[in-house]
Amino acid sequence: MSKKFVVGYDGSEESRRAVDFAASQAKASGAGLVVAHVLEWSPYSFLTPEELAERHKRREEELARAEEAVMGPVRESLAGSGVKVETVIKYGHVADTLVLIAKESGAEQMFIGRTGQNGLSARVFGSVAGSLAQIATVPCTIVP
Repeated sequence: MSKKFVVGYDGSEESRRAVDFAASQAKASGAGLVVAHVLEWSPYSFLTPEELAERHKRREEELARAEEAVMGPVRESLAGSGVKVETVIKYGHVADTLVLIAKESGAEQMFIGRTGQNGLSARVFGSVAGSLAQIATVPCTIVP
């Protein structure tokens, strides 16, 4: 099995730095790169069947928009990098889902951008990078 790295990407400048760093590390080590985008989602099990159907329709629209606006451009920008790139979009809690993607893809390392949040909300709710550093099952590089 060839080496793979997973990098979380949300279209932000911070996540782009993480993608660029992960791509350089992947190229240097001969690894493939899985660029992962996670859309927050909660099941809302108390919804009516009609509401669930409408929510499912919106979910499909969100996936299409994420593919076109977020993943398509990053995949295109990495096309000439010399690194084999895969992309994946999933719904869920960001840190938990990135760990799942790393496990499913057999990744040896993960990369995530740090947003630089240092306000009250980051201290109370935590950050994705902080959560990932605590729960990752493979080494996790937080890119400033």
